[in-house]
Amino acid sequence: MKCYLGIVAVVVSALSAWAGNVFVEAESFRDRGGWVIDQQFMNVMGSPFLLAHGMGNPVADAVTEVEVPEAGTYRVLARTRNWVTHWSPDADAPGKFQVFVNGTRLPNILGTKGKEWAWHEAGTLALPAGKVTVRLHDLTGFDGRCDALLLTSDPTFAPPSEVAALETYRRQLGALTENKQPISSDLIVVGGGVAGICAAVSAARLGLQVTLLHDRPVLGGNNSSEVRVHLGGRTNIGLYPRLGDVVNEIGPKAGGNAQPPERYEDQRKDKVVEAEKNIRLFRNTFATGIEKDGNRITAVIGRNIATGVETKFTAPWVVDSTGDGTIGMLAGAEYRYGRESKAETGESRAVEQPDNITMGASVQWYSREAKAPVPFPDIPWALKFTDQSCQRVKMGEWTWETGMQFDQINDFERIRDYGMLVIYSNWAFLKNHSVFKKEYERRELDWVAYISGKRESRRLIGDWVLNENEIRERRVFPDATLCTTWSIDLHYPDPQNTKFFPGEEFKSIAKHTTIHPFAIPYRCLYSKNVENLFMAGRNISVTHVALGTVRVMRTTGMMGEVVGMAAAVCKRHGCNPRAVYTTHFQELKELMAKGVGTGVKQPPQTYNMGSTLKDPEKK
Repeated sequence: MKCYLGIVAVVVSALSAWAGNVFVEAESFRDRGGWVIDQQFMNVMGSPFLLAHGMGNPVADAVTEVEVPEAGTYRVLARTRNWVTHWSPDADAPGKFQVFVNGTRLPNILGTKGKEWAWHEAGTLALPAGKVTVRLHDLTGFDGRCDALLLTSDPTFAPPSEVAALETYRRQLGALTENKQPISSDLIVVGGGVAGICAAVSAARLGLQVTLLHDRPVLGGNNSSEVRVHLGGRTNIGLYPRLGDVVNEIGPKAGGNAQPPERYEDQRKDKVVEAEKNIRLFRNTFATGIEKDGNRITAVIGRNIATGVETKFTAPWVVDSTGDGTIGMLAGAEYRYGRESKAETGESRAVEQPDNITMGASVQWYSREAKAPVPFPDIPWALKFTDQSCQRVKMGEWTWETGMQFDQINDFERIRDYGMLVIYSNWAFLKNHSVFKKEYERRELDWVAYISGKRESRRLIGDWVLNENEIRERRVFPDATLCTTWSIDLHYPDPQNTKFFPGEEFKSIAKHTTIHPFAIPYRCLYSKNVENLFMAGRNISVTHVALGTVRVMRTTGMMGEVVGMAAAVCKRHGCNPRAVYTTHFQELKELMAKGVGTGVKQPPQTYNMGSTLKDPEKK
């Protein structure tokens, strides 16, 4: 049985001509110039796309060549949207761009209408047969976006706009590229954040052949230079003090959120992964589907976000470190989303009625001091700020948090976009209108994330669902593994921000419940109903309240170490993850006691254990 993200479109690696149409995926452009690939919303809008993320400065053109099948008059259409329509439907659009073909600027400005992704006319021109040059020309630097272009000689043809129909159309073009041979290994790890890296390294050092899939070019997830969140929690503590050794190898020496990119030491993660001969790393590979036999995953389908090449990966065991529980969802794993009620869990911090509210996602940013005054556009599409409602700051880290009341999967583009919108709007007000504008005249935006740091979405259900009471009562489980040390740290809209932006808050507060170090049961780290699926990361089997402590990245990295070891036990005995608990747990205990690290000294650690709350909430 095959299961796919049903609305994920087929990504065409370059271009295809079919019935007088030439279809070009923007992400496949030969030279992307200053545009970047954004794959975060493939599961909803159907494709990666190019984003002109210039923080208000137009980016360099993206350029490619296409083959026109025959001379004639061609209409050029682009799939795009106006990303501020949710908030400023009548204002000018931020992400405007134009298309050039063979040096001719097409007349229509794109990205100006429609809150949904749709096809917009760029213009019409006569073209010769053969190779022509196409350019995407950014006009603003404010996150214009282009999914695909269509050149058609049909004066009335309209490509599908609805995502499923567009997928069918793309398939009809015959341009989907597939690797003919599956890639086989002992273990597939999906997600190259801290948890996924540690799972892959742990299993590889114990002799497993590991395939590691990551949907970005940069490893590290929230701890990468793309998101810039430092590692929270404490390693090398509890029953198995060697757990955390791999985290220490890949973790940067310095801490801090929203700092310059070198602070996150992407190269440390690359070096450790690339040194393991048993790991095959596939960067830029988005998991779009799985194949099953009964309750077992037999394959994961991955698609390269730049080339569109699809590959089937097979293995007896799979680790879901996607954060969103994507592999588990595709495989039919039981999962939860949102907050459980106090009546169900008995937790003191649970809500009275269950709901779908989660912790939000952060778009972090910072500015720098220039030698001379630096202007910033007085943008007409900005949110309205006043001297009372503005944020008088020069950087924004974890507290800039959006989307708590929206769906962190299906509304995630809206959530991320709102995170960028409030940054630009607040900055424009500070620079142009506030009574403080003198102190900002030489400040300029130096970095604004476009990859949003997410805290919570699906939690896959295991044989045990850990809750607050067990943590606070320090319950001792027979299958105790790594220790969580962070406080129970849950986020809520900042009441001061709610006064001015009710229902659309972008600032959060953290409320902490202190804990003692607590050992997480192994039964939280594998799926209850998908026989060969492990979990490592913020998608493990816990309640919403318990997630508040286990979600920080030193802790999730140790989860990865444990499931890598458990996978080695599974290979040794040809068994499923559950059997490690029921039959072979002594072997896992021995591996956890020994560890798989190389003895790298741990970097400085940030944790808020016990009665001391140091650096509250570093994700």
